[in-house]
Parts: sequence; C-alpha cells; structure tokens
Amino acid sequence: MRTTWEEAGWERLGDGVARRRMPGWDETVGVIAGSAGVMIVDTGATLRDGADLRRSIRGVLGREVTHIALTHPHFDHVLGTAAFAGVAVFGATGLAELFRRDKDALRHDAIRHGVDRDAAAEAADLLVVPHHHVHGQLTVELGDRQVLLANVGPGHTAHDLAVLVPGRHGDPEIVFCGDLVEESGEPSAGPDALPRQWPAALDRLLALGGEDARYVPGHGAVVDAAFVRAQRDALAARFGVPPSV
Repeated sequence: MRTTWEEAGWERLGDGVARRRMPGWDETVGVIAGSAGVMIVDTGATLRDGADLRRSIRGVLGREVTHIALTHPHFDHVLGTAAFAGVAVFGATGLAELFRRDKDALRHDAIRHGVDRDAAAEAADLLVVPHHHVHGQLTVELGDRQVLLANVGPGHTAHDLAVLVPGRHGDPEIVFCGDLVEESGEPSAGPDALPRQWPAALDRLLALGGEDARYVPGHGAVVDAAFVRAQRDALAARFGVPPSV
C-alpha cells in the first residue's frame, strides 16, 4: 500500500512536489512528479542515502525516478546518484568535467565532514557524470508538467543549477535553489565559491522565480523572495559587491 509524502518523511510543497531535509548535513532533496516522469533534485551524501530516497519515492508514487538534477558538486548533494541506475542526470555545464577531474577531492571532502571512509570511496568511485549539460536554461518534460533547469551561477560554486517548478491548481511556483540560498545558517563560502559573483546569481534566481514563488534552500526551511533578497544584500556587503539596482 502506498504512503503519503508526510508518512514517508517528506514535506509536501505543492501538487506532486515535495522535499526532504536529510539527516546529518540537513541538505534538501526535492522530488517533482509528472504523469510520465519523476525528477529528484540532488541525491544525498552516500549510496545508502540514494537507495533510501529511491525506495521512499517509489513507496509514495508507485513509480521510479526517471530524472536527476544536481544543483552543485558538493558531496552531500551528489554522492547518492549511482543508486539511481539508468536515470538521466542533468547538471550545469562543466560539472561532468569537474567530476572526472576531482573525484578524489570529493571523496576527501566527504570523509573530512564525517562520511564513513569506505562509503565515501565507493560513492566517489561510482559517481555518475551528468549526461545532459545545462548552459542557460533547459526545459524537461515530465508528461503533464514541465520543469525548467536554469544555470544561474556561478556563486556558491562554479556550477550552480536552479530548478523551477511552475505552479498548478493554484500552487505558487517553487524554486529549488541548491546552496545558493541557505536558511539554517550563514551561506557557506568555501574554497570553490565565487563570492563576488554570488549576489548576481541571486538576482538571476529572483528573476527566475519572481516575487510570489516559494524558494527551497539547500539547507533549512522554505523561504520567500524577501528572504532571498536580504541574503543577496548580506552577501554583497560581506564580499564588497555594489548593491543591486
């Protein structure tokens, strides 16, 4: 018997759209269901995470995931991908080359943040390189609904992808932001961040979703456009970027 999103530990965001805040690093994983396809947004920090997500989504929808969108190349968002065999994987242009070049760095980063050494090594060895590269915007058909993938970076990384889900049945638009937006703490600007370009990425994100969208951060609670704009201004002040006009 199928379960509901809530019973399966997901937060329902709209008709056929939900997200889960994963244990450990509180990263968001999203899911978007159409009549002819199911997209997952990010895949967790380990193959076990990916397998658990796959089973959970199947338990709610009675169908398998068909598409994966990776918002950026950090371990807690991508290392579960190989658990979804035969699924079309989408990422920002350049992500595939990064994965091929920097598997060891990804594995070391996962271990440094507490992932079991063997689990990190297995996931990095099996890491799936994106099959579809998003430069600008790309529409993905899921049957009775379309999902827009937008390369809005660089910012948090050089390969930031946002996922826009148009609203239906009165629901607002939903934007999965990856770690371009964080609600549970100050946005993390690691060594691969491009901080002076980050505010402009948030301007593009706001233009994509508009004032009435619900913005789903990579970590933390769902926010509104005002929160994203305030975070944009805080980042601009933090990194010495002129204010938005």
